[in-house]
Amino acid sequence: MLVIIDLDDTLCNTWDAARIAVIRLIPTMLRLRKFRLFAYIITQRYRELEELREFHLMDFEEMFDKILQKIYKNVEREELEEMTNLFDRTFFANLKLYPDVLPFLSSLRAMNAKLVLVTDSSSTWQRRKLEVLGIQRFFDEVIISGETGHSKHEPYNFFLARKKFPKEEPVFVIGDRDETDMKGGKAIHATTILVRRGYFKGRRAKYADYVVNDLFEALEVIKNELKA
Repeated sequence: MLVIIDLDDTLCNTWDAARIAVIRLIPTMLRLRKFRLFAYIITQRYRELEELREFHLMDFEEMFDKILQKIYKNVEREELEEMTNLFDRTFFANLKLYPDVLPFLSSLRAMNAKLVLVTDSSSTWQRRKLEVLGIQRFFDEVIISGETGHSKHEPYNFFLARKKFPKEEPVFVIGDRDETDMKGGKAIHATTILVRRGYFKGRRAKYADYVVNDLFEALEVIKNELKA
């Protein structure tokens, strides 16, 4: 059995940690008179970046730098460093595993499943998350878009995960985003399980075979599929 799993908002509270960090950043933005940046965030214009391939290969500092360049012609490097350092500290102080993650991963290990993490963003950013969260030991392979050059908006990394374990059957893909995780899973003919939490939890599911509320429910789906 092969289980391909997403990281952000599937295993850890990335969106909540980022939201807390942005709130903590607001007084600094106002002090530095970055009113247009404040308006950009408050009006949620950052949603326009979701479909841009390049943003899914970057870490936060690179993304933040791109956003500032989009809004301002010139930004003082000291101001950028002050804001990114504050965000970084606050984000990682609030990044946590969901309570169902360790039981879920441990159960899959006990079932002799091969586990592959497939995630977007830069290598340094995602591997630091894994170190902070302490879960890298559970995975047989870690595939990161910043290392392969391909985001989950295309199925390349899912095919790569499948190629690493070609004899494993059945195959499951678990994630929180339908148009990337679930669509990528369907491309490799996997059973797809959408976990409703995090930033994308309110969106319509088109590619998911199953929609669940947490990883305990996802585990039950896997067990039932194995019995069928």
